[in-house]
Amino acid sequence: MKNAAKKTPDHDALYHLAEQQAGYFTARQAARAGFSWERLTDYTKNGRFQRVAHGIYRLAQFPSSRFEDLFVAWLKGGPKSAISHESALALYDLSDVLPGEVHVTVPRTASRRRKGIRLHTNRLPPADVVRREGLPVTSVARTIADVARAGLSEDHVARAIQDALERGLTTQQALLAQARRRDGRAARLIKSYSISAREHS
Repeated sequence: MKNAAKKTPDHDALYHLAEQQAGYFTARQAARAGFSWERLTDYTKNGRFQRVAHGIYRLAQFPSSRFEDLFVAWLKGGPKSAISHESALALYDLSDVLPGEVHVTVPRTASRRRKGIRLHTNRLPPADVVRREGLPVTSVARTIADVARAGLSEDHVARAIQDALERGLTTQQALLAQARRRDGRAARLIKSYSISAREHS
């Protein structure tokens, strides 16, 4: 008989979790807080929850975010993922190029292709991830190193470095530290343009 009792939904736990994610949460996270699929559906129908994508919801009392597509992509990538590459550049307002897909870096060796999301598999040290607009995003220095390595045009990399240094979003030391972790094109561009930007500042 005791197995017949259903877990009582923990509204406080779900609210606390969603609050850290700008009001967004996944169906799996709701289930861990004791919300059955039926209750999740009922709360969506009565307006307490809003379904923003398959398996992803938002608490109705939270205002919608202009970065909703990034939140959806990040939640699909998993809690250890982070917005990265060109999408991170756009989030920092370091590029006027809007990527056709949301770039997300996931720290695992196997990942599935998801529509509208460009997944990158790589290690994500805690120091390389910050919070911006409520989203985990690769740091400015890490982002610049990633796009330089991935082949973003030299002009865009140079402008991103210059703007980031001028606005105080990163430092030459942080950029050069990222360069030392890489080789080839990324290291060359970072060393060249970070030093050049400082000399002309």
